[in-house]
Amino acid sequence: MSVAMTSCGQVGWVTDRSGYRYAPVDPMTDRPWPVMPVSFRSLATDAAEAGGFPGFEPDACLINRYEPGTKLSLHRDEDERDMTAPIVSVSVGLPALFLFGGNKRADRPQRIKLESGDVVVWGGPDRLVYHGVAPLAEGGDPLTGNCRINLTFRKAL
Repeated sequence: MSVAMTSCGQVGWVTDRSGYRYAPVDPMTDRPWPVMPVSFRSLATDAAEAGGFPGFEPDACLINRYEPGTKLSLHRDEDERDMTAPIVSVSVGLPALFLFGGNKRADRPQRIKLESGDVVVWGGPDRLVYHGVAPLAEGGDPLTGNCRINLTFRKAL
């Protein structure tokens, strides 16, 4: 992963010598993560419902900042406790190529262009597919400048 990341909600995503995991406290500040804004929660629950997942209640929002050249390698979101809850991803800023693969890392992913304002929801049988983001191209966006922001909502606890 070459993107900058932070979180909001009840838990956030952290990494250290013991690996990756969700934690209730930001290790940089030793304080709880910021509360998820109501507008973020509403966006995620409405998008999940429109995607066929009513009742989704996210408790974590991972906020990734991509600059040109950064990427997110193929991975699976498998650290959440509730695998019946979907993943909701919101793109803002520069366009990106979302890689949506299969159940094996070696499966050839679909390359889906995401524009600012696009929302992707996946779950059910596709909940554990490998996915990622191709290296971000140079560009300019009136809202974010030379970067892309991604909000990824999850039910982690």
